[in-house]
Amino acid sequence: VTASADDIANGMSSSTLLFDLEWTADGDRRRAALVARIAPDPAGVAVFPSYDLAAQFHTIDAVAATTSVPVPTLRWLEATGDVLGQPFFVMDRVDGRVPPDMLPYTFGDNWLFDAGEAERAALQDAMIEVLADLHAVDVEADGRFAELVGAGAPEGYLTRHLTRTRAWYDWSVTQSGTRSPLVEAALDQLRACLPDDPGATVLSWGDARIGNVVFDGFDPAAVIDWEMADLGPRELDLVWLTYSHRVFQDLAEGLELPGLPDFLAIDDVVAAYETRTGHRVRDLDWHLEYAAVRWACAFLRTGAREAHLNGTPLTPDGDSLLHNRASLTALVDGTFRH
Repeated sequence: VTASADDIANGMSSSTLLFDLEWTADGDRRRAALVARIAPDPAGVAVFPSYDLAAQFHTIDAVAATTSVPVPTLRWLEATGDVLGQPFFVMDRVDGRVPPDMLPYTFGDNWLFDAGEAERAALQDAMIEVLADLHAVDVEADGRFAELVGAGAPEGYLTRHLTRTRAWYDWSVTQSGTRSPLVEAALDQLRACLPDDPGATVLSWGDARIGNVVFDGFDPAAVIDWEMADLGPRELDLVWLTYSHRVFQDLAEGLELPGLPDFLAIDDVVAAYETRTGHRVRDLDWHLEYAAVRWACAFLRTGAREAHLNGTPLTPDGDSLLHNRASLTALVDGTFRH
């Protein structure tokens, strides 16, 4: 085995091991370029309270069986932690390119930023197609998604989703002692204003960002990172896709960089998705605020991790850790503009 390990360019929630493996099976010498997804060390500062790699593995397998969405070919799941000290699974490596998160692709000097408008439009359309394909699966009727269905959700899957996000935030506070009055206000507001009819329950990829796709040219070659997969209304993914770009665009503009202001614009994406699926997008402002809260929870954890790695005290002012503070504030007070 030859390998290299790091928290590769995008994502900090788990480790990724890239390696080439040679072995003999039935007398034949075989070789494969592989990737191992490894749960984080519990002694470190985790982004999420738990990492169910078995559920991720089975979700990818179910997506491969029920949709045309490209996902990596799975090899093996080791769920005990006995081999590497943490659970992991192995899948085939997919060659291609990924829009960078660090530094964000909106900062320039990368293949997506340098592409033409028509090429970026093609990539945007391809992402909408991925979501439409995922959302067409009847997850509650298909037993392959039983781990996501769990015990069901008598209160509704969107309510269950929000409850889990509140638990994520509360767990973060217990871990770091850092509170965010802005996040707490937003969570209270979201609970008070839950949509009466959130719409049909679909498979939610969870982290539906272009940074979680390996592209061949401008076409998706592999949709990766399923640790946030769940059930809920279509808008969870659709709004996450657009708001995630908004976070990176706001970061660029804060540094007086042009960014990509016309890319993944919420109104354009919504219109294209509605045309593609016939679904009328609902409760857009609620879902925008919810996406902003989930990003804020992630920033609280990555801020705690950065302080841990640097050996510096963590500020008790959680709001100061929110790189999306301005847009979340505007969503809470009703002044946000698409």
